[in-house]
Amino acid sequence: MTTAHGGASAPGSPGGRSAAGATPAGHPQSEGPAAPATPGSRPADLDDLPLEEMSLEEAIHQVEEAEHEGRPPVAGTLSNLVTAVVVIALGVAALVGAAGLGLGAAAAPGPGTWPMLVAVVTVLIGVALLATARRAHDSERFTRTSLLVLVGLATMVVFVVLLPVIGFEIPAALLCFVWLRFLGAESWRLSLVLSVGLVVAFYVVFVGALGVPIPHLF
Repeated sequence: MTTAHGGASAPGSPGGRSAAGATPAGHPQSEGPAAPATPGSRPADLDDLPLEEMSLEEAIHQVEEAEHEGRPPVAGTLSNLVTAVVVIALGVAALVGAAGLGLGAAAAPGPGTWPMLVAVVTVLIGVALLATARRAHDSERFTRTSLLVLVGLATMVVFVVLLPVIGFEIPAALLCFVWLRFLGAESWRLSLVLSVGLVVAFYVVFVGALGVPIPHLF
């Protein structure tokens, strides 16, 4: 049976009304309440949320992701062991070179005193790296940018070779300039000023004030 109310009624519903539970025509079905997020779940649109609207855990997770973005992969135990052995070998080689320059005494240090101290610290660092090789998780795998470390070591070798031949002034200034300008990407002016200033300060303290017999030109 149909009843006229300005149009056709729904079949089986007296008075032209919709049946119970049915959605009226032209009205979208209302959505139910969203399912609550399970603990520890990460919303799909977390990257689009402002930082102030996140919980503390979500904000920390977001900051950690931004910090680690673009970093090289983490190195394994083998890489850590190789690095530690190389550092120890360099320290031992520096100790041998320092002994060849002459260590002197506490009251009258020789040319090899300062290199010897640096070499001892290098060996100790290598031993610490060796002891923590299995537990270290913040080291990075060797990549193309790791070649910069080799460049720094090569300049140190050149410095050691030239030191007893022409003194420390020119090799030290060149070493500082290369490290600042090409490894540290500093400006030409800042690299030049700092290189000359460091060499002058080193000369005044160790040669002028302390009288350390370091090979020098002036």
